[in-house]
Amino acid sequence: MKRSGLLTFLIIFIAIVFISRLFYLQILDNSYSVPTLNSSVVKVTYDYPERGYVYDRNGVLLVANQLSYDIMIIPREVKPLDTLEFCTLLKISKEDFIKKFERAKKYSTRIPSTFVAQLSKTDYAYLQEKMHKYVGFYIQKRSLREYPLNSAPNVLGYISEVNEGMISKNPYYQLGELIGTAGIEISYEETLRGVKGVKHIQRDRFNKEIGPYKNGMYDTLPVPGNDINLTIDSKLQQYGESLMINKRGGIVAIEPSTGEILALVSAPTFNPNLLIGRERSQNFTKLFLDTISKPLLDRGLQGEYPPGSPFKIITALTALQENVINTTTSIKCFGGYKYGSGKDAFMDCHCGTHGSPVALNKAIYRSCNSYFANAYRKIIEKYPTPSEGMDVWSNHVKSFGLGSYLNNDLSVGKKGLVPNGAFYDKWYPNDRWRSTATISNAIGQGEVLTTPIQLANMTAIVANRGFYFTPHIVKHIDGKELDKKYTTKNHTTIDEKHFEPVIEGLFNVFENPAGTASWSKVKGIEICGKTGTAENPHGQDHSIFIAFAPKDNPKIAIAVFVENGYWGSRWAGPIATLMIEKYLNGETNRPWEELRMFNGSLEEEYDSQIKSPLKVEN
Repeated sequence: MKRSGLLTFLIIFIAIVFISRLFYLQILDNSYSVPTLNSSVVKVTYDYPERGYVYDRNGVLLVANQLSYDIMIIPREVKPLDTLEFCTLLKISKEDFIKKFERAKKYSTRIPSTFVAQLSKTDYAYLQEKMHKYVGFYIQKRSLREYPLNSAPNVLGYISEVNEGMISKNPYYQLGELIGTAGIEISYEETLRGVKGVKHIQRDRFNKEIGPYKNGMYDTLPVPGNDINLTIDSKLQQYGESLMINKRGGIVAIEPSTGEILALVSAPTFNPNLLIGRERSQNFTKLFLDTISKPLLDRGLQGEYPPGSPFKIITALTALQENVINTTTSIKCFGGYKYGSGKDAFMDCHCGTHGSPVALNKAIYRSCNSYFANAYRKIIEKYPTPSEGMDVWSNHVKSFGLGSYLNNDLSVGKKGLVPNGAFYDKWYPNDRWRSTATISNAIGQGEVLTTPIQLANMTAIVANRGFYFTPHIVKHIDGKELDKKYTTKNHTTIDEKHFEPVIEGLFNVFENPAGTASWSKVKGIEICGKTGTAENPHGQDHSIFIAFAPKDNPKIAIAVFVENGYWGSRWAGPIATLMIEKYLNGETNRPWEELRMFNGSLEEEYDSQIKSPLKVEN
């Protein structure tokens, strides 16, 4: 190509590049015309939508909204003012004023941020007439939460102001805006919050507002948040909270056929209305610093405890599946199980069988430690090495959702612990351990740790004869479908045929006169359940009870855990059966038992302990 031709080609090519770029910038790309980039002539304000309302499964309102007023600041527009008068009106100190002003400037000198949040209606009415004196400040309306029932704060959660760390992760939020911080408020934040509207206001060279920028072509309207129906039955939830007054622990009730959580009680609890308004920060600090009662801790989801005797259900099912026992396999119990030559190699048992044969059914309703220790040992010793046997056992246990977070829609949780072969190989290297070293696992007193929701889910699995739906707290969202994982069956590794004989044993816990819960039968309701006592080296033992009802076509599965409640039949058992009766019948017919639970207190027991542990290892 000749030099003149090459020069012509380069000139045409460069011209095309420049023209294309100009066309893109002026016609296709409008980023430079977006008013927020030219804030000297445009003021940007946000119109906040109402968060979605929250209802229980029956349409009872749990969370509503109330109007709130925030004092907003644009630091670059602030003019000299009577600071003392302004601080008096806002009920803050001069030091607070300086701190808030510096914080706002650090965030942005031109973007509005919250200076003082959540004014009362009275303060708003008084301030509104005086705001013209304070250039650079204005009042913005916003909605806050309110809780009509004063119930289930651990479920509902709360909202709070975003911090700079949250903003850096999600630029949707501006300093001073509100975000879900716990409970369903955080789990379903994007669903509940809606979408804020934006207004762009034109200003003249004197900084006076002269109307919408470009006739409002960039403005957007707020989109309200979606309403949510929870799976919670508010009457059952409040009833459970009443039964747990002056006690510590958790109650979790699940509908087996759906995985819907009917009640999620944590005690001690608190009034959710404490975490709204200008006193929120002060109240939250008090709750957070209460390291004795720990009211902000959701014990139903975060309390890790030995499962105690309810775990014998899994021991039985695993032994049946591994074909190391059958329904007629029997042993004789003489007050304990001897598993070694040493004087300490003995597991106590209080089933009271006095040497008579104990088969599966009797072992369950009498809660025979010896029987289940023998069954557990056979599972582990079926395989060439203890580590292999332990892995098989561990996999069966984990198929019940133990040792995991259950993949639910709850904002917090603990996974507990289900050990495997590698766990014990670490503690006893070079194969220096046998099944007897882990024998306490058989009765839920070894290294196994569970949460109340895991035990409730385990109970639902037994009620369903081998499967479960992932436990969840949301039943319906306006305009949206629930995740399919909540309607998908999860099967255990245990064949369905093995559940029926175990269920018969759980039924006889109530129906057989020698059953450990025969005293707690409810007229007209066939209940299957299991008492439990978890040893606590730091104080009094913990009281546990799991149950489901009715026996056929079950409607509720429940786990109750009362810290330092002695044995299962003392506190957890009555609470569980009262909850079942209340849910299925709408009322209870055992006023004496109800009053004993309402008025019963374990506070003296808690006070006598050096500490109140939540993770207890045997």
